[in-house]
Amino acid sequence: MKTLALLRHAKSDWSDARARDFDRPLNARGVRGARAMGEYIKSTCLRFDRIIASPAVRVAETIEEASKAWGHTFPVEWDRRIYLASSATLIDLLRELSGEPESVLMIGHNPGLEDLIFDLVPDDGTSPLREEVEVKFPTATFAVMELAIERWADLEERCGKLVSMKRPRDLDPDLGPTLND
Repeated sequence: MKTLALLRHAKSDWSDARARDFDRPLNARGVRGARAMGEYIKSTCLRFDRIIASPAVRVAETIEEASKAWGHTFPVEWDRRIYLASSATLIDLLRELSGEPESVLMIGHNPGLEDLIFDLVPDDGTSPLREEVEVKFPTATFAVMELAIERWADLEERCGKLVSMKRPRDLDPDLGPTLND
């Protein structure tokens, strides 16, 4: 059994229309959301053998703010392939993991993270959490899957169970959607 946790970057700033997508920072609500999720993840007592992340600015800032709230800095492996990746690319990246970590935290973007959940968790009506993801996987959402595999190279579709999911608005209603979202 392996554990795969996913964290979508927090809410980013769209105020500079000239900025490249890759370079967009977090907005104020994103900073608050990242900190709230950092505190929440700390409260779960989960430990990750590996943390892999997109190097996009909004992901790096999400990690920085979550780490402040957690009170700990973690070594991150930056992988450009995670930036705007498809589920298939993310699965390939996970299959390539060396050292057989038991638990991995991947931090990145939609629609790739959401689609990864759809590909790994069977759509058989037994997962209310999967049904929530079908509605929306908002920014700064944290999800944990248990994977019925012994080696990452064996990762295949429908091998997972979504065991938890927490959205920023679950922690603070002010971090929920607004009319601008």
